[in-house]
Amino acid sequence: MQGETVRFCVSMPRNLLEELDKRIIKKGYSSRSELVRDLIRELLVEDRWLEGEEVIGVLTLIYDHHQKELTQKMLSIQHHFHMKVLCSMHIHLDYHNCLEVIVLRGKPSDIEELSISIGGLRGVRFAKLTKTSSVSI
Repeated sequence: MQGETVRFCVSMPRNLLEELDKRIIKKGYSSRSELVRDLIRELLVEDRWLEGEEVIGVLTLIYDHHQKELTQKMLSIQHHFHMKVLCSMHIHLDYHNCLEVIVLRGKPSDIEELSISIGGLRGVRFAKLTKTSSVSI
């Protein structure tokens, strides 16, 4: 639920404001306020990860479908952390490569451990953990 909107003034050097305006255009924001709100939300998410609160992470993987026992190892790791895995999606990119997206919920250290465990397997060509959390602000 969104609360009352309050206006406040921010002072900054002209060159910093010009850089902000470039980012607004580049990222498709409708206003400076929208960009500033998103930046603040990013900081709040980062704080939640640092504080060890329950968070959500999205692990994106690209891996060699033909790497011996890789799929079984990935599933085994996910089952080990079964309380943390909300869902996963598997896409065949081509004959050799698959894309997997795994949505995780739990303590930051557990999510990062699972991410490192899977990302470090032989045959995983790309692994990126996107950090997020419930932001009701």
